[in-house]
Amino acid sequence: MIKRALKHTYTLLNVDHVNLGPKWNYKNVISPYFRLYYIDAGAGEISDISTTLSLEPGFLYMIPSFTLCNLICQNHLSQYFIQFFEESSDGISLFAHNRCIFKVKATKVDMLNFARLLEINPGRGINRSDNPRIYEKNIFYKEYQELNNQQNMATFIETHGILLQLASRFLTPETFKHKEISQIPVKILNAISYIQLNLHQDLSVTNLAEKANQHTDYFSRLFQQYTGERPLKYIHEKRIERAQYLMVTTQMTYAEIAIQTGFENIFYFSKIFKKVTGMSPGNYKKQIDFVSF
Repeated sequence: MIKRALKHTYTLLNVDHVNLGPKWNYKNVISPYFRLYYIDAGAGEISDISTTLSLEPGFLYMIPSFTLCNLICQNHLSQYFIQFFEESSDGISLFAHNRCIFKVKATKVDMLNFARLLEINPGRGINRSDNPRIYEKNIFYKEYQELNNQQNMATFIETHGILLQLASRFLTPETFKHKEISQIPVKILNAISYIQLNLHQDLSVTNLAEKANQHTDYFSRLFQQYTGERPLKYIHEKRIERAQYLMVTTQMTYAEIAIQTGFENIFYFSKIFKKVTGMSPGNYKKQIDFVSF
């Protein structure tokens, strides 16, 4: 018998029901966690670099982690929202190839799931402010992580189950661009997993090719064939993605982040950061003081 194991798990950060107004107007939002909305009244808008979606009653919306977007409410918007982290056994997000905003029609079960999640997780809203500059701080992450640790087993399992159910609503063939994993050679899959789990280590293409027992040039061509990117470019992007996560969720200095993400010095880190994101670490930090949740 072939067993199919679930590699991705989700942990709750926030859940609440809120009424929003024109102050809910944030541009260039990027977060290291997922955001999921159910709209029950009013109107708004969310957009990414290629898509603009109207927020309207009766629909679910999901924004995967590290998806740059804009949030707009011109008048009034009533929404249930959930914010949650994703973890995977190989460090690869289920939505790695789907960094875009999603919209699906809500069902009665979806509405019940939102209500139930809020019922069994009281006090998990953003109570201090709706401004990311105020609540996007490391101490607040630690508070919510501790709340997860304090859940009894029944609540913890039920919470996880509801998050899985809601995430599954965006995995249908009509909405999810699925890349057939079984067609990717095992050696390339192993290389991808190794990169994700060892971003702080030396990750030269030569070293990766040796681990795959392949010539460097052949390994690079094969890697690009199945991922769409050369190995070095892929490594740089994943390191900078990790750096963005650390800049949002910790108070580490740029030098400390450079070390944690495998760069030999802060100057090289800054060069690659700007190459990947289009801005310097300093300018990015200024933006996330205004745009994270």
